[in-house]
Amino acid sequence: MNAPAALYESSLSSLSLRAKGKVRDIYDIDDKHMLIVTTDRLSAFDVILPEPIPEKGRVLTSVSNFWFHKMESVIANHLVDIPLEDVISDADERAQVEGRAIVVKRLKPLPVEAIVRGYLIGSGWKDYQKTGSVCGIQLADGLQQAQQLPEAIYTPSSKAEVGEHDENISFEKTVALLGQEMAAKVRDVSIKLYTEAAAYAKQRGIIIADTKFEFGVDDDGELFLIDEALTPDSSRFWPAESYQIGISPPSFDKQYIRDYLDTLDWDKTAPAPFLPEDVRLHCAEKYREAEIKLTTN
Repeated sequence: MNAPAALYESSLSSLSLRAKGKVRDIYDIDDKHMLIVTTDRLSAFDVILPEPIPEKGRVLTSVSNFWFHKMESVIANHLVDIPLEDVISDADERAQVEGRAIVVKRLKPLPVEAIVRGYLIGSGWKDYQKTGSVCGIQLADGLQQAQQLPEAIYTPSSKAEVGEHDENISFEKTVALLGQEMAAKVRDVSIKLYTEAAAYAKQRGIIIADTKFEFGVDDDGELFLIDEALTPDSSRFWPAESYQIGISPPSFDKQYIRDYLDTLDWDKTAPAPFLPEDVRLHCAEKYREAEIKLTTN
């Protein structure tokens, strides 16, 4: 059986395109609802790569929806119970986005990316090596690469435009952006989401080293989890059986692509280089493996 065709960019004539992000195309439905289509685009180092990763959008949608439902007791999310056929009547257009489109509440996104780190890796590890801290949070001496932190830490960043780089910001800066009460709520909910998800994933053979959440509010100021949740795009997933301290572990996420791109003579600015087919297919395989491990009973 052939793999389904990859979708680099959606094209829905029946709805008005509201925005196009690094991975998602967003369409207006009415004044209360939007359609989010998760394409197979991949961004690395905040640059969109020129070729899609087959099935990536479907996997991200499946994994996100799994977590949205699983974490409803922690926080409400943006999903609404409206079938796709009620929004897109044309069967051909519907087939284009089936399995990768969700109908959501129209909410006001908060201007903060809520990042939670449970392990010392990536930019956090680089920061620690230089300063002994991560995003201004002082840590104990002598920690090693990929070591689990005594407790998860919250290291928010600003939300950049497409093509720009997100910037780490202090909790105090999030207070200035959101207000004390909302900033504290975002921090506390993010840590709770990560902690519960990490415990579940570990039972399934996956270590969630870190992750990123996004939130929005409705007209009454109620907080909702939006965008995506605990996917291989927004998180660092490691296979538990091969984890060891002191090295950067293999992963189920797009770190595989980042590692490949690091071997190239590329300055991390657009345009991004093309990926060999075997690299793209291996990445797709790792995404599907993560989906199966997390969501299959």
